[in-house]
Amino acid sequence: MELTLTDDQQLLRDTATRFMDATCPLETVRQLFDEGAGTDLPQGYLREAAELGWFSLLVPEELGGGSISDEGLRDAAIVAEERGKRLQPGPFVAMNVVASALARGGTASQRDSILPAVMAGEAAAWVANDATGTWAPGASISAAAREGGFALSGTSGVIQGANQATRLLVVAAGPDGLSQYLVATDLPGVVIHPLDSHDITQRFGTVELNEVHVGPESLVGKSGEATADIEQQLQIALVLSVAETLGTLAALFEMTRQYAVDRIAFGRPIGSYQGVKYQLADMSLSIEAAHAISAAATKGVQGAYADAGEVASMAKAWLGDIGIDVAQGCFQIFAGIGYTWEHDLHLFLRRITMNGLLFGQSEWHRERICAIQGL
Repeated sequence: MELTLTDDQQLLRDTATRFMDATCPLETVRQLFDEGAGTDLPQGYLREAAELGWFSLLVPEELGGGSISDEGLRDAAIVAEERGKRLQPGPFVAMNVVASALARGGTASQRDSILPAVMAGEAAAWVANDATGTWAPGASISAAAREGGFALSGTSGVIQGANQATRLLVVAAGPDGLSQYLVATDLPGVVIHPLDSHDITQRFGTVELNEVHVGPESLVGKSGEATADIEQQLQIALVLSVAETLGTLAALFEMTRQYAVDRIAFGRPIGSYQGVKYQLADMSLSIEAAHAISAAATKGVQGAYADAGEVASMAKAWLGDIGIDVAQGCFQIFAGIGYTWEHDLHLFLRRITMNGLLFGQSEWHRERICAIQGL
């Protein structure tokens, strides 16, 4: 994130880190998986996070939200980066996307009833993608007009927090274009299939919609005119996902750097050997570049710059490319101990890998950048 923070932003970060360390340290994340709890969340986690304002940062004050610096996305990215350092569970990105979408295009009723529930920690998921690694909103879910409303049909790709959500923001294609609908998960025809994930610190699932009937009050924004809103939501998701991945990488590298200082071989710290020293320097340079592109993407999307989408894709492509390389370099320095289940290193690699697939992987974003440039 930003190299320098204001006093208020520093307070936000410190408050968030104290909450994470007290409520869900890495030992708790492991315990939830080992016990097969069916959730990645400690009891009350989302509600307590909501009390800290985590899900209202992108909502204007007049709708009950607000941020500490009046630049909500920058503040949310600070929280996301700290979440990545501590491998925090929960659909933080999705809930902020849904809250932002409702604040931006929701009806008065949606803003009065559903938006406050999301800001208060009621889990919500964004059902917009049809395949892991690419980004094609609405490609696999369709909406058809029915008497008194719409019928939604299709199956999503991998959705973060799908099995925890009580509300879904569904992107669907219709005869007049893309639209977004709010769908309660207890409606007839909604089936959520939990998935086993490479990232064991989070929960994912697919959403199956079988002729799910929703009324006109479920429509978010105008029918067939959601393309611009979906692009804005994608940019928000990219910024927060990149910030989280950056935090994960930074924590993993610091763990590795400290190990290289502490581990003694042949009477010397292994970090003093030329081969290890150069490898650490290369990884550090990649992460510093990631800091710069993440900050640029956050600033661009926050300010609604003309090239914000392009820079956000650059950031996602860069983090996706260097993330696995840096993680594998850390494995090499840790050597055999790093490959054991008991060591935490693999948990960081899992988060980096999965984040690289969500909201389009590197190859897709490079193609998107070329398309924006007309290449």
